[in-house]
Amino acid sequence: MSTVNGTNNSQNIYETINQQNQQNSTSKTSQAAEDSQMFMKLMIAQLQNQDPTSPADTADFMQQIATMSQVESINQLVGTVEDMSASLLSSQTALQASSMVGQRAYVNTNIAQLHQEQGYVDGLVSLENSASDVRITIYDGSGNMVDEVSMGAQPPGDHNFVWQAGEGVPPGNYRIVAEVPSGSDGQYEEVATYMGFNINSVTLGQNGIGMKVNTNIGSIDMSEVKQLG
Repeated sequence: MSTVNGTNNSQNIYETINQQNQQNSTSKTSQAAEDSQMFMKLMIAQLQNQDPTSPADTADFMQQIATMSQVESINQLVGTVEDMSASLLSSQTALQASSMVGQRAYVNTNIAQLHQEQGYVDGLVSLENSASDVRITIYDGSGNMVDEVSMGAQPPGDHNFVWQAGEGVPPGNYRIVAEVPSGSDGQYEEVATYMGFNINSVTLGQNGIGMKVNTNIGSIDMSEVKQLG
């Protein structure tokens, strides 16, 4: 596993990936060398065990050598292409990871963190159908309602919102509940909310697979991130 802590540290990730690629390349080179030695042993064994009264035809023997040489060359070419492909993929993943640090990741949760220096929390509401109104209600850690805002009528899709805490609202964790009308009786039903968190670092899985973003609420798999911004 490799972790990108910031753009300035991205060089460490590249070095780690390059070391992994070099190790893979060394392993494949060793295999190619073993194959070459095996070919030589087969040819020597053939020369040692041929019938002196009926030696192998020179043209046939040279054809065997040429065929084995072609097989070795193809194996080396395949290995080189695979190394290049893996290196390119790893480098692209590392570049993507380093560019994500400092962005906002919108995660499927209704818990938001209000920081003193920031003064607001942001998120998005995901609607499967259009709604005549989207109501955002904010509760503190004790379950008391702090504020309520209306986003008005919204079409299907993802809709970003920002709650400005205002003066006198202390920093801490708040619960954000998004609701839409459930019928003509004035009742509301809760819909999915995705709250924004700063990406402090990015953790790469083996060969760049299984990327996770690390935030103040923990490590989150990229499959759980709705939006980056």
